[in-house]
Amino acid sequence: MDLDLKGKRALVCGSTRGIGRAIAVELALLGADITLLARNEASLRSTVSALPCQHDQRHEYLVADFGFPDEVKVTVREYVARNRVHILINNTGGPPGGQAIDAAIQDFINAFSSHLICNQILVQAVVPGMKEAKFGRVINVISTSVKAPIRGLGVSNTIRGAVANWAKTLSLELAGFGITVNNVLPGATLTDRLKELNEAKAGKTGKSPDQLIDEMVKEIPAGRIGEPHEIAAAAAFLASPAAAYINGINMPVDGGRTGSL
Repeated sequence: MDLDLKGKRALVCGSTRGIGRAIAVELALLGADITLLARNEASLRSTVSALPCQHDQRHEYLVADFGFPDEVKVTVREYVARNRVHILINNTGGPPGGQAIDAAIQDFINAFSSHLICNQILVQAVVPGMKEAKFGRVINVISTSVKAPIRGLGVSNTIRGAVANWAKTLSLELAGFGITVNNVLPGATLTDRLKELNEAKAGKTGKSPDQLIDEMVKEIPAGRIGEPHEIAAAAAFLASPAAAYINGINMPVDGGRTGSL
């Protein structure tokens, strides 16, 4: 199986912690040169220095805030003018929890902007280089909510669904250029976001975060919460040459929790 990513450059968003960081590590282990993209430069410096580095690999970072799409556009376009990106990992922290009916209009606008609009900006910047290389991988880290909405995540459910359909559309448009577009759908995973969501829910329900985790685990056939590196392994496979004929899919990585096929 060809998992070799030597000579390929991966742009990994939201890559200083959690799933994004784990994906950067996995891709580096497969030989890719990594460019991290996030808003906190101190965290970026720390993360890039900790990435596995073999032979002549070159890792670096870009600073941009997904809350400001124009900033992302300028930063990435300047970068791709000098560098070719073969693998794009779209990964951004999810919106706050809460019911859709209670969400402010601006909550939807902010989430749409930081997720779908920024994803579009990034794809438009990197795809010309992918076409020239006749190799490209666009992998979006979204959520199992695109298959079955998750209670209490109204804005997230809505925006994740939009990103999934955007990605499917792109997969049809770009396949002929050797570019695949796929979505990885993490289930419950041990990240800061899960902790934050559970703490917010605990405050509303009177249950402890540990009780909420126990309830969550009961719904997972695997009987446990996932680890970031397990999500990263799925993304790394989709980024590899071995996955060249996998295109336009939603891949749940959730221990079997999602009830749909």
